[in-house]
Amino acid sequence: MAVIMAAVLQCVEFHLADGCVTGKSEAAIDLEAEYNNRARVPDHPAVMARWRETAEAARAAHPPVEIAYGKGEREVMDLFDAGPGAPLAVFLHGGYWQALDKSWFSGIAPALLTHGVSLAVPSYDLAPNVRLGVILRQVREAMENIRARTGARPVVFGHSAGGHMAAGMLSEGRASAAVAISGVFDLRPLIPTSLNMALDLDEREAAALSPIFWPVPNGSTPGGTILDCIVGGDESPEFLRQSRMMADHWGANGVETRFEALPGLNHFTVLNPLFDPDSTLVHRIAGLAKGG
Repeated sequence: MAVIMAAVLQCVEFHLADGCVTGKSEAAIDLEAEYNNRARVPDHPAVMARWRETAEAARAAHPPVEIAYGKGEREVMDLFDAGPGAPLAVFLHGGYWQALDKSWFSGIAPALLTHGVSLAVPSYDLAPNVRLGVILRQVREAMENIRARTGARPVVFGHSAGGHMAAGMLSEGRASAAVAISGVFDLRPLIPTSLNMALDLDEREAAALSPIFWPVPNGSTPGGTILDCIVGGDESPEFLRQSRMMADHWGANGVETRFEALPGLNHFTVLNPLFDPDSTLVHRIAGLAKGG
């Protein structure tokens, strides 16, 4: 881990010195409007209510096993088991590292169970109670707990903040592949927004915790080398840029990347395909979990 962080800090120093990666002046755009998705999507409460409904139905039909991966109250994960020896995927939830928990996303389990893939969904502590670096440590511990149980690096997929962390886990060699849905890979644009009130990031910490600056998983780390960057076609230009930027940067440096903007979907409805066992996205995640 020390070697990884040394490489991160060296990369951060370089990029902060030359001011590259974002590709456009942040002063030229309204970052609050670009990144505040709850304000951008007025009907998000209805979408999130459906997440709750599907989660409750899934938990009734497929009661998960709760596993502690640490000693903290939120250091637990739900395991939806598809059976002995089944491949496993890990879902990292969003909420800008300051909202939600594992229980909101149980509804995505049935689609993967249909394909014989188990699903683990960790909770983690939230800002401002802890800093983002602590949350990343917790997610690492959850990933290592799963690896210890299964003997293999799992596929990881995540949404928004979870997309950021999914890419980070791939960078650190903790995953066999990653699917980042509406991820934020360069955190610096969040600094002047209201979203940073809880995160309290400054320029240097934001850069140090941004996967765009982390080691590229092109075989230099022991994990996988596949990253899909998925985003809703109706998301803000900044979210579209973040996913395209990440896919292009890692793709140009030896990672098997794929970028896709799903037409007509916003930052919340982009999760809709995860509830459909016949969707291309579920087939993709199941295939990666099975080693395909």
